[in-house]
Amino acid sequence: MKFTQNFLSGSKKGLAIALGYIPIAITFGLIANSSNIPGHITIMMSLLVFAGASQFIAVNLLKLGTGAWGIIITTFIVNLRHFLMSASISQRIKHKVPKKWMPLLAFGITDETFSFISLSPKEKLNTGFILGINTIAYSAWVLGTIAGIYLGKGLPEIMQDSMGVALYAMFIGLLLPNIKKHRIILIISLLTVGVSSFLYWNSLISIPKSWQIIITTILASIIGAVLFPEEVDEIE
Repeated sequence: MKFTQNFLSGSKKGLAIALGYIPIAITFGLIANSSNIPGHITIMMSLLVFAGASQFIAVNLLKLGTGAWGIIITTFIVNLRHFLMSASISQRIKHKVPKKWMPLLAFGITDETFSFISLSPKEKLNTGFILGINTIAYSAWVLGTIAGIYLGKGLPEIMQDSMGVALYAMFIGLLLPNIKKHRIILIISLLTVGVSSFLYWNSLISIPKSWQIIITTILASIIGAVLFPEEVDEIE
């Protein structure tokens, strides 16, 4: 009974993520369909991969005729940050979640669910709560993909284009309330923006966008750990 209550609580908390995922997933379905990728392949991508950025990249590479290994290596690089996110969360739940659940919970980690879980009070983090957040986000992504394939063909072009900004709006919506509560989150967010901007606008060194994300994540994490070694409890 307690597991069910925790699962429902996590699902309720993750509803904001799910609502944000639906338009993005619809857009993914639309793009994949317009790229002449079979519908069942597109759905299987969302079912088995569940990584928005990688799926969009994979569709583009398929459209360009890139070989299988090129797609695998590229998407692996883009998703390297998930190792860091999963490692971070595992440190907060290692004494509260049985090891047999870890692979399933790790599969559901995305940028948005990671942010939500990381900013949740530590005492609320348990198997049911995290699984609830991940499940509703995953379900919304898969159902949105299906809708994009079979129902989105009639959407006006301007609406299809506007769906691409929904992911950023959702992420900002999750971040702002916590910035107001915790000074450290504001500073680290600004550090991340600074590092990302430097890498993007630096004309001396050409760095692929996929590596920019990874380098930004690592540098911002290191700087944050060095500057605030004693302030972890403030977030928790």
